[in-house]
Amino acid sequence: MLWTANQFIRKFSTATVYYQNKLKLALIGQSLFGQEVYSQLRKEGHKVVGVFTVPDKDGKADPLAVAAEKDGTPVFKFPRWRVKGKPIPDVVDAYKSVGAELNVLPFCSQFIPMNVIDHPKHGSIIYHPSILPAHRGASAINWTLIHGDKKAGFSIFWADDGLDTGPILLQRECPVEPNDTVDTLYNRFLFPEGIKGMVEAVNLIADGKAPRVPQSEEGASYEGIQKKDNCKVSFNQPAEAIHNWIRGHDKVPGAWTVIDGQVVTLYGSSLLSGSVPTGQPLDIEGASKPGLITSNGLVLFGTDGKALVVRNLQFEDGKMIPAAKYFSAGESVSVELTEEEKKTAQQIRAIWKGILSNVPEVEESTDFFKSGAASMDVVRLVEEIKQKCDGLQLQNEDVYMATKFEDFIQMIVRKLRGEDKEEELIVDHVIKNINNMTVKMPHQCFINGRFEDAENGKTYDTVNPTDGSVICKVSYASVGDVDKAVAAAKDAFEAGPWGKMNARDRGRLLYKLADLMEEHQEELATIEAIDSGAVYTLALKTHVGMSVQTFRYFAGWCDKIQGTTIPINQARPNHNLTFTKKEPLGVCAIVIPWNYPLMMLAWKSAACLAAGNTLVLKPAQVTPLTALKFAELTVKAGIPKGVINIIPGSGGLVGQRMSDHPDIRKLGFTGSTPIGKHIMKSCALSNLKKVSLELGGKSPLIIFQDCDLDKAVRMGMGSVFFNKGENCIAAGRLFVEESIHDEFLRRVLEEVKKMKIGDPLDRSTDHGPQNHRAHMEKLLEYCEIGKKEGATLVYGGQQVQRPGYFMEPTVFTDVEDHMYLAKEESFGPIMVISKFKDGDVDGVLKRANDTEFGLASGVFTRDINKAMYVSERLEAGTVFINTYNKTDVASPFGGFKQSGFGKDLGEAALHEYLRTKAVTVEY
Repeated sequence: MLWTANQFIRKFSTATVYYQNKLKLALIGQSLFGQEVYSQLRKEGHKVVGVFTVPDKDGKADPLAVAAEKDGTPVFKFPRWRVKGKPIPDVVDAYKSVGAELNVLPFCSQFIPMNVIDHPKHGSIIYHPSILPAHRGASAINWTLIHGDKKAGFSIFWADDGLDTGPILLQRECPVEPNDTVDTLYNRFLFPEGIKGMVEAVNLIADGKAPRVPQSEEGASYEGIQKKDNCKVSFNQPAEAIHNWIRGHDKVPGAWTVIDGQVVTLYGSSLLSGSVPTGQPLDIEGASKPGLITSNGLVLFGTDGKALVVRNLQFEDGKMIPAAKYFSAGESVSVELTEEEKKTAQQIRAIWKGILSNVPEVEESTDFFKSGAASMDVVRLVEEIKQKCDGLQLQNEDVYMATKFEDFIQMIVRKLRGEDKEEELIVDHVIKNINNMTVKMPHQCFINGRFEDAENGKTYDTVNPTDGSVICKVSYASVGDVDKAVAAAKDAFEAGPWGKMNARDRGRLLYKLADLMEEHQEELATIEAIDSGAVYTLALKTHVGMSVQTFRYFAGWCDKIQGTTIPINQARPNHNLTFTKKEPLGVCAIVIPWNYPLMMLAWKSAACLAAGNTLVLKPAQVTPLTALKFAELTVKAGIPKGVINIIPGSGGLVGQRMSDHPDIRKLGFTGSTPIGKHIMKSCALSNLKKVSLELGGKSPLIIFQDCDLDKAVRMGMGSVFFNKGENCIAAGRLFVEESIHDEFLRRVLEEVKKMKIGDPLDRSTDHGPQNHRAHMEKLLEYCEIGKKEGATLVYGGQQVQRPGYFMEPTVFTDVEDHMYLAKEESFGPIMVISKFKDGDVDGVLKRANDTEFGLASGVFTRDINKAMYVSERLEAGTVFINTYNKTDVASPFGGFKQSGFGKDLGEAALHEYLRTKAVTVEY
């Protein structure tokens, strides 16, 4: 079953859901956090009788003040509440005039007098971003990281005359990931959950249910605000301690060291897992070992021999550069601006002037930050320029990289010209010389157009089922990796070129991707063989071949997605026109199984992309490698970054987060019915995602005595043993008419004995290993149950005595309707045969339909009338007549009943990834 990966521990809280009473509140504080708390409290029905915040800065009001003034709430902007430690009478009187019953301090940088704190009926509550009594003081989040705490969180406490010492009202905790920063902790948990916590705290007070739990002095600590002078990095400690110091000071005040005689501040630290990449040595003051400038950044070493990577460096003049470009930072050459670009530069100059109101004139040498700009101004600058330059990809970090106006304009112009292209994709390939070729396999998460280690640095082994050997270590993604991937996909859909792209151009990229897959088909088939156990020849034709066909088919659909016009009653004397539009959904999640790793990826993602969506895909944990190779090919095809993200890992962690994520609008899943039900429930509870499910099967194959017996035997063998039986539409039960039963069985056994079991890379092999050990053990258990219940084992049923996970092709007869083998899917090379009486068409139909599954079915007969009669009554999404396993990219595929709903392939698959909008015009 899937499980919730990141459960937050709640202390001193309550299960109360309905709150009856409302309060008159004074909000004292500032910031976006304060604004959100203010807005949510008003939505809850509480009356905010006054907002007390900081004065305007450079003519700009604090966000809390902006929201309150818009609502008509009284706003007071006091520079201070005390002078020389004594309350200012006029300020206190103004506060008392609003008549608040409770003071709420979500974030406040001012000292508030105790006669204000204690004045309301219910006193005052304060939000603090640590698990008190630890990390009292103003830099709690920073110190949580600096100390390497494994848990972070926040406290809401009753204010007293101490410094963060009042009784606790409620606390909530979350785990600290190894590469968390102040920003990621704040954005992931402390900000959104803190807002909810403040609202809950006020509701508890209103209902008289708020606890007051005295703080313990055990574990209490107080740390002050760090000054830049105190933030120098000490390299005489383990790598993790160095990493914690850097990330704890990111971005204010910034941990620094001395390189080449100048102070350099280090930003964007992450622990390095795996081998140290090659790079150019860089001497660092105080470090016993030189750092390395690599393609990933600056690698630093701790005393324990472990390493960390720093992404960005900032120099004393304020300029920030990617650490990877340290040795080439001064090599850029200015570009000559065209007349049109000069006009754009003037428009951007006006935006700078609007933000830097204290600067008389924005000159080429004007520095954005030295002229007084702050972090909120960065957001404003980026958003205003993006609004002015439609389609421009601009990030907050770009501003830090080009702080002077002339450098900033050069950067913008290069971006607008398309010269600021992404660097060549860096892939840390695992290289194998196998199958008479060199195979290069990515093994990291693919997020936002680049391969990177999992956020927590964890990996796992992916195993070759042919001999049980480890192929390589693969990144084991965390919840944080899913969140990053979803954010990248959301940005690519809403702001990137993919969402604005002409549909025909989108199709052209998908055609190019299909061509690249075909160009690499031997490599892909080899990876599929060693990672999943697929026979190479089958992998080449089906696993890879049909994947190529699928992308070509849906590439052709990109510019053919159409709405309709609909005649409606006219609103006389006017006229009306109603039409529909088909629109993409947004970010889609795809979770694929291990039996056809690449083909299942293609079946779902090709339709998803053709419809214009972006996606986050989780390959099966045991077969991630072709999906990651596919990711590499998408970059070569020119698919924009963020459109496709591949996240290897567990279903319980990655799959569950996808199901729960509020920014995912659709989830497509292929797998077992129990997990499909769990996913459906999670998708409903989170944000009512659209869902399509291709689940378990127990597909019946009915063989009548008037069939072409040679063909029925051949096709019957394929219906069970194709792809080692690891086939969602495999015939789970064969019903053979009594008069031909024995002859059918005899011929099947003849053919089974001819099957060659062996290395899937051997071109003469018919039957490769099962996908993984646990599955093989499940198949052996399945056979044991069959024998115990009285079914007749006529062939196989054992593991092949050789290295790897090989299962003998197996045949059971005399299987009765009540038996486990008759009801449950094996998903392996196990043929289950039951007789039916001659001529009993309706009887065998009833038995065939006596299952909760309805994925596929088949019938063999020369009587076309009988064939059509049976096909109309079989309760399955696909019916094969005188054939089996004949799927095609143009034919819809999907099941009935507990085999799921929704379709892969064909035009029907597109509609799984589209929404219909109706538009009515009056004229």
